[in-house]
Amino acid sequence: MMRRRTTLLASCTALALSLGATACGGGGPVSAGGGDKPLSGQTINVAGVWSGSEQKNFQKVLDAFTEKTGAKTQFTSTGDNVSTVVGSKIEGGNAPDVVMVPQVGVLQQFAKEGWLKPLSGTARKSVDANYADVWKNYGSVDGSLYGLYFKAAHKSTVWYSPDALDEAGVEAPTSYDAMLEAGRTVSESGLAAFSVAGQDGWTLTDWFENVYLSQAGPEKYDALAAHEIKWTDPSVVAALTTLGKLFKDKELIAGGQKGTLNTDFPGSVEKVFGPEPAAGMVYEGDFVAGVAKDQFGKKIGEDADFFPFPAVGDGKAPVVSGGDAAVVLKDGKSPKAAMAFLEYLATPEASAVWAEVGGFLSPNKKLDLASYGDDITRETAKSLVDAGDSVRFDMSDQAPAAFGGTKGAGEWKILQDFLRDPSDPKATAAALEKAAAKAYQD
Repeated sequence: MMRRRTTLLASCTALALSLGATACGGGGPVSAGGGDKPLSGQTINVAGVWSGSEQKNFQKVLDAFTEKTGAKTQFTSTGDNVSTVVGSKIEGGNAPDVVMVPQVGVLQQFAKEGWLKPLSGTARKSVDANYADVWKNYGSVDGSLYGLYFKAAHKSTVWYSPDALDEAGVEAPTSYDAMLEAGRTVSESGLAAFSVAGQDGWTLTDWFENVYLSQAGPEKYDALAAHEIKWTDPSVVAALTTLGKLFKDKELIAGGQKGTLNTDFPGSVEKVFGPEPAAGMVYEGDFVAGVAKDQFGKKIGEDADFFPFPAVGDGKAPVVSGGDAAVVLKDGKSPKAAMAFLEYLATPEASAVWAEVGGFLSPNKKLDLASYGDDITRETAKSLVDAGDSVRFDMSDQAPAAFGGTKGAGEWKILQDFLRDPSDPKATAAALEKAAAKAYQD
């Protein structure tokens, strides 16, 4: 990890944003022409899944790019169905210039459809210098680099209310069984143990992936992600059985199965950190911190804290990641400005803008950890960057969108059905395999 003094980074960023200068500290120029505002008069349309506080914070990055280059920006929130929304816009002749793609499978789909422009030489050099190879691999299709991973997620974090655990007299657990036992103790003190966002199927895939990676191991994880083994494999049934112990225990999940299926991700965070707490813990990625801080005024490290997702059985504690990759569409109306925007996103300067306001991790190893606003986020970011190429990317995000990334279909829907009735893991595994085989065209 390259470190720079905070004062140097802050003064550099302020100068760059105020004068429209090139990024310093490893940034490199925006290759879109000369002058103080080389992209004045141009507008780029950016599409991505973000809404709420995430959209608000990303807007700060867009505004910084505008201040630097003169280019105007417009952001469209696609919701979870990025593939469908972007495909419709392309067919309608209204393609965005840049898409922030949250799934490797969708990035691969876009590339194979011929929708994407490869990254410029300037952007590729930044990726080579600033990122572990794993991020380059996930952004590449058939040897061409299309995706620039701007925002990453550490999806092996369990967030909790320190007050709730203190009142129950329990400490952060280090094993899955101990976590469930701690949860039962929390429930005896008057709060449910876990808030689960069952309305959003992607959160359930994250639960499964952490259990599976720890219980089955990384080789099995990679094989299942590539559909080299079937979802009916005993390792899948075993992970579903483990997960089912949580889902079927009404003492452990706030509102029971019905309540969780009516709870979206922001709502799951609110049930732990909102004004009327209903649970002591919520599992999800590091971005929980952004919601707890921005929407509920919690101070990270004091009012909200996390422990690593614990090891299952004899396995190792999992480290699952995710991320949003910026891609440039061929049919966009401002390709020059769009590529300049990706070159900007590849710099530590761009990452620092969001890092300073919270709810963000960067896979860019040149970003000074001092840019993050609290020690907890710094710790999480360091863990992610230090993991290097050992990071395992979110499995559902590697799958074709029809299986791993579509609301009301595929893995999302089947795991929601499993949450509703976790009594038959083998039947759930069979349903997952049927959907996977169709999506992977086996």
